[in-house]
Amino acid sequence: KVIWTLLVTILGYASSLPVGDDSICTAEELAKYSIIFTGKWSQTAFPKQYPLYRPPAQWSSMLGVTHSSDYSMWKKNEYASNGVRDFAEKGEAWVLMKEIEEAGEKIQSVHGIFSAPAISSGTGQTSTELEAHPRHPLVSFVVRIVPSPDWFVGIDSLNLCEGDHWTEEVSVDLFPYDAGTDSGFTFSSPNFATIPQDTVTEITCSSPSHPANSFYYPKLKILPPIAQVTMVKLKKNQLGLSAPFINPPAKSNEVIDSVL
Repeated sequence: KVIWTLLVTILGYASSLPVGDDSICTAEELAKYSIIFTGKWSQTAFPKQYPLYRPPAQWSSMLGVTHSSDYSMWKKNEYASNGVRDFAEKGEAWVLMKEIEEAGEKIQSVHGIFSAPAISSGTGQTSTELEAHPRHPLVSFVVRIVPSPDWFVGIDSLNLCEGDHWTEEVSVDLFPYDAGTDSGFTFSSPNFATIPQDTVTEITCSSPSHPANSFYYPKLKILPPIAQVTMVKLKKNQLGLSAPFINPPAKSNEVIDSVL
């Protein structure tokens, strides 16, 4: 009986502990970052069915959040929320913002929401600032690929805290994801709801394995990154200034003609 009571006590204590890497963040109180999103969706890089008009290739606004491991905006191989569905399909942010707000109120898992303006072409940059907290060191965001059935790029729970200090700078290549809510194969496919809903999956050069798929490049091993995001920690004398624009790296982002 004593052992059983002890076991229950230990399990109860363990279940109350925060989950994930953010539980060991002992960095200074707050950190501010500039976040720069760079679109690399050019006709040279992705020539197949590249949208030139009605509408041309472009990016929606960015919607993101800094949070703890108790909150998840989206996850690969899990079902998208109604808010992520609306954002991925139509670029509508209201439901997703409400979901974030409710999560913050119920489980104190959200520190702040951030957004950056849309980009009116497939290539270009947009930026904003975000604030991370030791109890909320994770960053997640989504940007809709326009036009598309329900495709987006984003980050799921990137940890900006490394033990007792904040990461100074991090860059991540971004690749397309399918929200699993619309069954279109091409950028301009008509709305055709996926019933039952599928999970969020990464779109690759061979998956979905169908010649009609706009990202189907069977001779490639991997797709080139369609976008990139860079987060740079701001020094105290930079706080409140607009985020600096980062020149994209010189390395090529093109699909070589011979592999098409």
